[in-house]
Amino acid sequence: MTSFKDNGPAALLTVTELTRSVKYILEDEFPQLRVVGEISNVVRHSSGHLYFTLKDTDAQISCVMWRSKNSALLFRPEDGMKVVISGRLTVYERQGRYQLDADSIHASGRGELQQAFEAVKQKLADEGLFDRERKKPIPLFPGRIGIVTSPTGAAIQDIRSVISRRFPAVELILKPVRVQGPGAAEEIAEAVRDFNVFGEVDVLIVGRGGGSLEDLWPFNEECVARAVSASRIPVVSAVGHEIDFSICDFAADVRAPTPSAAGELVVPDSIELLHTLTARRERMYRTVRQQLSMRQERVERLRLSHGLRLPEGMIREYRLRIDELQRRLEYALRSLFTAAGNSLAALEMSLKVLDPAHVLQRGYSITCDQETGGIIRDSADVKEKRRLLTRFAKGTAVSVVTEVSE
Repeated sequence: MTSFKDNGPAALLTVTELTRSVKYILEDEFPQLRVVGEISNVVRHSSGHLYFTLKDTDAQISCVMWRSKNSALLFRPEDGMKVVISGRLTVYERQGRYQLDADSIHASGRGELQQAFEAVKQKLADEGLFDRERKKPIPLFPGRIGIVTSPTGAAIQDIRSVISRRFPAVELILKPVRVQGPGAAEEIAEAVRDFNVFGEVDVLIVGRGGGSLEDLWPFNEECVARAVSASRIPVVSAVGHEIDFSICDFAADVRAPTPSAAGELVVPDSIELLHTLTARRERMYRTVRQQLSMRQERVERLRLSHGLRLPEGMIREYRLRIDELQRRLEYALRSLFTAAGNSLAALEMSLKVLDPAHVLQRGYSITCDQETGGIIRDSADVKEKRRLLTRFAKGTAVSVVTEVSE
């Protein structure tokens, strides 16, 4: 390393040698610094690095905070903020200027509050109050919205303006509370509980406009976080500006970056909704017309088909077939009746041949034993003096046996 002592007071140095010597001296002399001042000329580069100036009434110094460091910031540095920067002094050789390489940035005078913020946040997170499973969905079309904020602040005006423009049919109910100072946190928590007892609102908006960390502190109180987390009604937290985060934001079901954004979150845009409904109605009409057209074409094809174009011919053909079947059935029945009649006549003739009365008509007679009634077929069955009954074709006669011969 080239130094003033090594080369003497009249030594000839290049710009690079001189700048490098200054760099080593400064960086060795100030390895770690904490500097307080006011931020100005804040520039966030597209690379993600943060460039700004730290100044007081009599001097200023350029600062840089690399992307790997500034991604952990809990707030967005802005012009006019008074901060405490921890880092080290470096020299940018190419431009021959020194700068402060920041490792962390803390708002001046807010260290204790920031520590309290982190402590409450960690405690409630460990209890599970911020778990995603606890989050309730915001209704798509709320009929009544409860608002917990100051009646005189800009927040209520912003919320009313946005909601009346987007969805004027919704009803707003304001629970006026203090949003900063002693006792404000208790009023906010009590208002959330009162709305849950009332129970006639669909969603709650809890919040206020922007301010310092001290101004926003009531929304970091544990009582507010617990009331919001325990609410049966979905809660939208709208505290401060987009860069502000509160414990209420983590406990709520939805965080809105601003009160105006909360109004946009809780109600749909009626104009967009109307356009959507109109588009869907037109799409439905087109679909119905297409379906009707398809079915009309189908009916026309069926109408022109062979089956429907000549229905009388088909009916006539079936009638002819029915007539033919009827004739065949009548012929079959006549044949069946004729055969049955012939069989009946044959049976009748057979019965006549076998009928004893028919035999008697031919001159025969039947002789029976009058006592037993048995028919006499053999003279051996006849005894003398037995009474016999003889039956003729007409009438009967009783006789007594006087003589028997074989």
